[in-house]
Amino acid sequence: MNAPRRMKVRCCIAGGGPAGMMLGLLLARGGVDVVVLEKHADFLRDFRGDTVHPSTLDILRQIGLLDAFLRIPHRREQTIAGRFAEGTLALGDFRGLQPFDYMALAPQWDFLDLLADAARAYPNFSLRMRCEATGLMRDDSGRVSGVRARDPDGELEIAADLVIACDGRGSTLRDAAGLAVETFGSPMDVLWFRLPRQASDPDQTQGVPARGRLLVMLDRNDYWQCAYVIGKGSDAVLRARPLQTFRDLVAPLLPFEPARMEALQDWNDVKTLEVRIDRLQRWNIPGLLFIGDAAHAMSPIGGVGINLAIQDAVATANLLGPMLAGAGAIDDARLARVQQRRLWPTRVIQAIQRIVQVRVIASLLDATPGGLLPTPGVLRFASRFLAFRHIPARLFGYGIRRERVQFGPRA
Repeated sequence: MNAPRRMKVRCCIAGGGPAGMMLGLLLARGGVDVVVLEKHADFLRDFRGDTVHPSTLDILRQIGLLDAFLRIPHRREQTIAGRFAEGTLALGDFRGLQPFDYMALAPQWDFLDLLADAARAYPNFSLRMRCEATGLMRDDSGRVSGVRARDPDGELEIAADLVIACDGRGSTLRDAAGLAVETFGSPMDVLWFRLPRQASDPDQTQGVPARGRLLVMLDRNDYWQCAYVIGKGSDAVLRARPLQTFRDLVAPLLPFEPARMEALQDWNDVKTLEVRIDRLQRWNIPGLLFIGDAAHAMSPIGGVGINLAIQDAVATANLLGPMLAGAGAIDDARLARVQQRRLWPTRVIQAIQRIVQVRVIASLLDATPGGLLPTPGVLRFASRFLAFRHIPARLFGYGIRRERVQFGPRA
């Protein structure tokens, strides 16, 4: 067996998702020698979080990438609606909020390509595609000193003064570190699929609550990206049935003719997202830090996963960038400051997601499948006021404890 190849870098980031790519870019802008490892050959994976909230748009503005992002094919949503038995009702409203009065829907692969292209402009940045972190390296004291990885050419050992794990909710490095995870459970999973969109269709992203069912439809201009919520662990039972069974469950919730479901040719057109909410009790050990989904897996409620990951990346660059840009040893005690900064917003959003899952979604799924729900009277009254409709837009769209880019050059 050939000996593994070796390289040395100041900071190694495992995972080229939103957290990893944004952090790699921010550190590179500040002069840090950084490498990002991404196990796939490209970013072209469908049914990912494609909601780019105002908090992320503002970060892009701060680093001079907003105009480039807005050239990506995208859709702007100013309101989020619920469709009930009596009709459609605006539940969230970005209009009137500053500096952005909309949420953008854009393919995540385009967003990640944008960050990667911007980062490649810096000679101290390296992105290694098809390179998967498989384990941790440790020195004689037990401190993490790098990662073991695998790419098409074989085994690779990357020595690093600091490793930052951004390798998602199924984090290999989290397992390797053996850190304790606090798991909160979820009553649901999600089935993702696409339906063709026609010009006569409603022009709005919407949620459709019904007895025993819940459908969310994201308007992507030329198609609908749909999320059908199912009970936790029921995916295998449903997939054992003919696809027509699934078509028949979804069709009554659509705002157009049921025949559109014929676009699903087989079960391969339906992807499963296993929903979980968890977080590490401790986000760091000497030489290693976790952020994004690797530190805290989020429910898809509110579409906040990508935006929390971006906020984590900005906070990490602000807190650790000056230290990494220097030549001295890493002060491992400073790693805990990232968790201290980001734990409260993570806790608040996860708590809200858990309440919605238990009090709203679980009760929906427990009912016998039936028609659309009537509009709750309190909701119908409250939605008349813009201040009420601003609440979810501010909470999920702008977030809690918004970060501002402080490390690196000004745009």
